[in-house]
Amino acid sequence: MATGGDVMTMLCDGVEYVIYGDDYDSINWFDKQPAITKAEFEAGFAKYDDWKAGQDSKVQADKAALLSKLGITAEEAVLLLS
Repeated sequence: MATGGDVMTMLCDGVEYVIYGDDYDSINWFDKQPAITKAEFEAGFAKYDDWKAGQDSKVQADKAALLSKLGITAEEAVLLLS
């Protein structure tokens, strides 16, 4: 289950804010214009899981590409780091 912080990370990358809970009214925009609306924030909860899965998939693909480029397996990479 996504938190308000998770949704803000997804929607407001690079924006200065603090969120104290899981509701829009708990966001402190530091006296600046809000970067998103309450409706966008609330809709973000439904979109978060798909966004996070995409992010995780990209990280895994990037790791696999790097390992392939290096010509080693994931197990060999673990041995190198231990």
